[in-house]
Amino acid sequence: MKTTRDGAQAMWRGAAVAVAIGSLTSAAQAEVQGWLAWRGPFQNGTSAETGLPDKVDPAKPLWTAPFPGQSTPVIANGRLFIMGYLGEGADLQEGVACFDAEKGTRLWERRYNDFLSDTIYLRYSTSSPTVDPETGNVYMQGTQGLLGAFTADGQPIWMHSMMEKNGRLTFPNSRTASPLVDRDLVITRGITANWGAQGAAGDRFYAFDKKTGDLVWASSPGDRPRDNSFAQGYLTWLKGKRVLISAAGDGSVVCLNARTGDALWRVPLAKAGINATAVVHNNDKVIVIYGTPYEPGQMVAMRIPDELPKTPADGPLVLERSQVELWSIDVSTSTSSPILVGDRIYVVAEKGDLCAIDVNTGKQYWKLKLGIEQRNASPVFADGKLYVPILDDPGAKSASDTSEVGSKGGFYIIRPGENEGKILSHVQVDGRCFGTATLYNGKIYLQTTEKIYCWGKPGPNPGLAKPVAEAWPSPGQAAQLQFVPAEVVLHPGETASFRARKLDGHGFFVEDVKTPASLQWASYIPPTARVRATMKGKFNAEGRLVADSDPVASAGAYEARLGELKGYIRGRVLPGFPLKQDFESFQLSETTTNAFEPPTPFAYPPLPWIGARFKFEVREKDGAKVLAKTIDNKFFQRATVFIGEPDMKNYTIQADVMSEGNRRKMSEVGLINQRYLIVMKGNEQKIEVNSNQERLRVPAAEEPSNFKWSPNVWYTLKSRVDVSPDGSGVVRAKAWKRGDPEPEAWSIEVPHQTAHRTGSPGLFGFSPQEMRVFIDNVVVTSNP
Repeated sequence: MKTTRDGAQAMWRGAAVAVAIGSLTSAAQAEVQGWLAWRGPFQNGTSAETGLPDKVDPAKPLWTAPFPGQSTPVIANGRLFIMGYLGEGADLQEGVACFDAEKGTRLWERRYNDFLSDTIYLRYSTSSPTVDPETGNVYMQGTQGLLGAFTADGQPIWMHSMMEKNGRLTFPNSRTASPLVDRDLVITRGITANWGAQGAAGDRFYAFDKKTGDLVWASSPGDRPRDNSFAQGYLTWLKGKRVLISAAGDGSVVCLNARTGDALWRVPLAKAGINATAVVHNNDKVIVIYGTPYEPGQMVAMRIPDELPKTPADGPLVLERSQVELWSIDVSTSTSSPILVGDRIYVVAEKGDLCAIDVNTGKQYWKLKLGIEQRNASPVFADGKLYVPILDDPGAKSASDTSEVGSKGGFYIIRPGENEGKILSHVQVDGRCFGTATLYNGKIYLQTTEKIYCWGKPGPNPGLAKPVAEAWPSPGQAAQLQFVPAEVVLHPGETASFRARKLDGHGFFVEDVKTPASLQWASYIPPTARVRATMKGKFNAEGRLVADSDPVASAGAYEARLGELKGYIRGRVLPGFPLKQDFESFQLSETTTNAFEPPTPFAYPPLPWIGARFKFEVREKDGAKVLAKTIDNKFFQRATVFIGEPDMKNYTIQADVMSEGNRRKMSEVGLINQRYLIVMKGNEQKIEVNSNQERLRVPAAEEPSNFKWSPNVWYTLKSRVDVSPDGSGVVRAKAWKRGDPEPEAWSIEVPHQTAHRTGSPGLFGFSPQEMRVFIDNVVVTSNP
């Protein structure tokens, strides 16, 4: 996309803490070799390499490095890339680091603050990097939703704040998907509540151009999510299509076209989200395992459905479990994934039992007790051996100890036999084991919550297996159009151009449209749209989209035609400073239908705002139109809305706010300024500044009230963030009764050593006791 500004690079300059160690040479080569993704070269936790260790000694590793996390290392051209975290309290940062895979020397790292997340304890770095086999570039996704691309030397290429741009939600379990590279695409997932047709919360998949970061497609293949899922998708072929099969947050298994994002089929299985990665056997069956608090968990084998929708508009086929199930057994786990070795499945069940299961019948051949609990970490297999991390070593923690923090994980090397597994090596390691081991070049790599371990023989391994190339089909005749980027954000008067691509009926690239001016563009309102709005802009004679110059926010879609071919894009126009919204222009043309109030007129919130739909609505209050928090759906009782862009900075945000309530209970209402939440807490009678409740929260929960305020009374809340050249900053906020003179002093001032340098302005509401909050007269201005 070409515009008059470069927000992605501006965010890079503002957000990253970069550390380079030693002199760097170019690591990207013509042929990228290694263990490039956490599931290994076959996507199923196995490798063809031989000559790997039978035993390890924790006291005699090749090297260790103090970089804690819950990630799995990936290896490319002699370099190891891994997620991790460093620092404490408000200054803890998460990021990706690069080490010399042979010596353990740290070559570079990129670290980023947590912000506005629900992460608790030290549940960071639950995802793993992925390396592109073509370029050697590295892709990562942080717990807070920062999705980024780097060269092998650590130079940033592009980054997206999925939270602020796509409405990605966070959860206390912090499960974060690892990126997946498929030719020209990098694919990720997460539960998002975005805008327009993607406004409802959904477990969505997003594909970006791996080189530019432009969005190629977004897909919502499942039903309403019940939990977030970090299950890795499996790429394969189905009826001539490149498809991605994955467990999903709605408790189903889904299949979508990996080239277009079109949802193909879905099979509901569980009453909660499924986090274990599915495995595919002989390209005709999928094996899924789940464990939920709502029902007994199971392992299920199902045939891959060969039925497909006739057109993408027909949506995914929804098949009952009984239509496709081959077998099921009572073996369960929540987050540890099975692996597939020939016709055997190996999985560590919830209670720490390693199980060997026949993939065709579900027969369990044997099980071996390794620990008392397993989370996240999965087995890997190579050289006739299983390499299995265990969360807590059985000698280090008792079953009655329910604390979050343990001190010693376990690591096993096991030779699986027909009727038993033989333990070749069992050691305790410093720190708990959430990450899966990586096997490459005769070495074992493992990250714990304390450090990275490397065991094995120095130097090259003669048993290293060569990568196997995958054949792709030639495209057919053009049948559809695809535009990259698929979605744009423009300021008034800005211009965007698109790559117009012809795809065949399976979604494979045929050719670029050689004359973009020949495309016929028109505003498009989806038939299911509840808000019938258009983006304020037009396509010029050169085929470029030009946003109207009026400083008015808008959002909508466009349809392009080229003969019989069609394609679509979405876009938003967001004005720069000052931003103002008093809601008076909204027509209250909708009527509520909930069970606890009479029919009440309302309007949907501003369409371009991220995360507002279903959580807020415009209503009449005290003779004015205001933004009101919805209270009819408990899933949406806590709402964060972004009204700007991630690269905005150095501004003041102000709004009038109110909470319903009485002397015993009130709700919470607040503003977001540069990734800080400034919230008026009714029950606690406080003005609080936080960014993650366990990292930065002032005043602390146990501290006394610092601001008395009353229910059903309007107040004005104001905040600004000042960041110094050294990266430290101060968050300031004040509140007063609306109509009273503004106090000169700030009500609260909170210093932060590693301050957030950029971030979208936003709004916040939390109504846990069915007490609405209201917001009006929102103003965001640039600081002088």
